[in-house]
Amino acid sequence: MSSAAFHHPGVVIIGGGPAGLMAAETVRAHGIAVDLYEAKGSVGRKFLIAGKGGMNLTHGEPRPDFDQRYGERVAAVGRWLDAFDADALRAWAKGLGIDTFIGSSGRVFPHDLKAAPLLRGWVHRLRESGVHFHVHHRWLGWDDEGALRFATPEGERIIHARVVILALGGGSWPQLGSDGAWQSVLAERGADVAPLRPSNCGFDIGWSEHLATRYAGAPLKPVAAHWRDATGHGHMRQGECVITATGIEGSLIYALSATLRDTIARHGTTMLELDLAPDRTLDRLQHDLAKPRGSRSFSEHLRRQTGLSGIKAALLHEVLSKDQLNDTHTLARTIKRLPLRLKQARPITEAISSAGGLRLEGLDDALMLTTLPGVFCAGEMLDWEAPTGGYLLTACFASGYRAGHGATAWLAKAGAPD
Repeated sequence: MSSAAFHHPGVVIIGGGPAGLMAAETVRAHGIAVDLYEAKGSVGRKFLIAGKGGMNLTHGEPRPDFDQRYGERVAAVGRWLDAFDADALRAWAKGLGIDTFIGSSGRVFPHDLKAAPLLRGWVHRLRESGVHFHVHHRWLGWDDEGALRFATPEGERIIHARVVILALGGGSWPQLGSDGAWQSVLAERGADVAPLRPSNCGFDIGWSEHLATRYAGAPLKPVAAHWRDATGHGHMRQGECVITATGIEGSLIYALSATLRDTIARHGTTMLELDLAPDRTLDRLQHDLAKPRGSRSFSEHLRRQTGLSGIKAALLHEVLSKDQLNDTHTLARTIKRLPLRLKQARPITEAISSAGGLRLEGLDDALMLTTLPGVFCAGEMLDWEAPTGGYLLTACFASGYRAGHGATAWLAKAGAPD
């Protein structure tokens, strides 16, 4: 049974992730009434899960290098960061009593490495400021009169809102709320939506049964990845990754995922080459491998002369024949450039984040949809992407901050309600 329609005098925010919460804080700081609606039973669920292994809040890389992490959207996201960047985010956290530090990798963490105290303090402060939270409210779109429709445990609820901020997330981790269901709703209203794609994701290779069953979950470190971009230029990056039952994932792979994914989309597959011994030259490997083996097994000789064993040795067996393994030059070259053909990205539901969404060309500089005046958008539902390391979260905060200011200015321009 539907409840009576409610006319909201201020700003309605839909989505309780970092972008939505930051938008709520920004709007409320101007004394405007804010009601935030969340489909799940609590806000910030993805934020909490992402911080389980250590809350990576932002990154210490200075600008403008920081901005370059946003690829094709460097200019647009750079404007968001002009108003709320990594330093502003750290200062904001300190205002909640959360001190941060820069780790050896440049990533910024709370001193206790936990997300829960920060989220708990933030939500408490928002409530104290007058933000009203409504959980178990799943947005269904608009009715024929332009009112917002929500599915609730008590039935459908109708809200008439003059200004709305949508912060509904992308398509990754749908069990936490960001399921991308908003795409068709906004597309029907004329919004320009780029299809959602996995980002910061793993890739399928298709291992032998032996490698898949024995080495799934095995860390692969240190290694250096070699790949070519869309223009054919070669690149190299050192890091760590993990073997999965179907292929490969991990921080090094996530950093390359946008390029790898797009190349697969164009060509069907792409090649990634791994240097299994980045601290040794090809000449040294050839010299060491050429030493007499004696009565030692191949595996023992490989371990003694190159330090490779376990998953790294297994990968050599995976791609080379017995004759090739016994050829010193072929073996050494393969150690330095192990060829892996990536067949496809893992499904978006497994990805850390997603690319695609509302194209920024369809929004004004304040992040208002040009086809839907009074409707602002923020966070991962916008068409931008970034690697892990704090860049994703920073842009979510910054876009929420920008949309919040945009909504506030729009409401002021529209004038007080009748």
